[in-house]
Amino acid sequence: MSTLIKTPAPTRFERMLHSTRSAFTSPKYGPVLVTAILFVVVFIVGGIRYPGFFAGQVILNLFVDNAYLIVLAVGMTFVILTGGIDLSVGAVVALSTMMVASLLQSGVPAVIVIPVIIVATTVLGLLVGLMVHYFKVQPFIATLAAMFLARGLCYVISQSSISISDQSFIALAVSRIPLGGGMSITWSVVIALVIVAIAVWTLHRTRFGRTVYAIGGGEQSAQLMGLPVARTKVLVYAVSGLCSGLAGILFSFYTLSGYPLTAIGTELDAIAAVVIGGTLLAGGYGFVLGSVLGVLVLGIIQTIITFEGTLSSWWTKIFIGALLLAFIGLQRVLTRRKT
Repeated sequence: MSTLIKTPAPTRFERMLHSTRSAFTSPKYGPVLVTAILFVVVFIVGGIRYPGFFAGQVILNLFVDNAYLIVLAVGMTFVILTGGIDLSVGAVVALSTMMVASLLQSGVPAVIVIPVIIVATTVLGLLVGLMVHYFKVQPFIATLAAMFLARGLCYVISQSSISISDQSFIALAVSRIPLGGGMSITWSVVIALVIVAIAVWTLHRTRFGRTVYAIGGGEQSAQLMGLPVARTKVLVYAVSGLCSGLAGILFSFYTLSGYPLTAIGTELDAIAAVVIGGTLLAGGYGFVLGSVLGVLVLGIIQTIITFEGTLSSWWTKIFIGALLLAFIGLQRVLTRRKT
């Protein structure tokens, strides 16, 4: 006579341990969690090593100094989620700063300049999206062409730096919002956080956002499900163009000038921030908040180098390169394990 042996139910601790292990080995959540842990560890090490590193303003300055890069990374996240890439964002940032400075110098009011630039860069992104989808041009080539176009237009506007002297623009750029305790942020941070909030809502609460993820998971499958693949692929590049234009305006707040050589290589910083933030280069997995976290990781590395005082700023690029390679390797491991 056989007896049934009951397997004991897992304890609460065992369930938590299993959930934690599943999260860290998931290609969706694993890289983001690793990035969060990395940020905390680097911050703690910096606080232990350097006096004043734990000050609240140090954290706020990460947002103040990188507000434009946060907005840029938001647009790049949309593109990479579909499995694409956008190499034009740095040049579009430069074009935006040149347009801001040139139009303001010509006497055009700031309230007109800002919408004009956002519309212009959005249309440029829309044209790139049309090339990618309808003309079957690889995103690398299409956005490379847009990069050369935008950078060339910078030199058409001016071959030298243009200072911004419009008082209303300067007032908006230099004004700060007090938060108490001697801490403050700029309006650029507020704008960047609003863009992040809108992007999070769009990706997780709208059909457009669900289609973005579906395209990254498999474009043919998304088409078979009846999703608007064509429209979405075009619009993600328009979103990237919009974010690039806005990032250029925020960068103008930061520098109060336009310069043709502005933001060279910034597209690589944006891509690095998105990948370090957990978005898969192949598309389908990723979060806007993860990209923001990626920007903060890059920012805190730069802050530590500044506090150290003896290291060249080029060490930032070295650390970013090492992190990028590590996270690409991590993505490959987690996606292989899932399949």
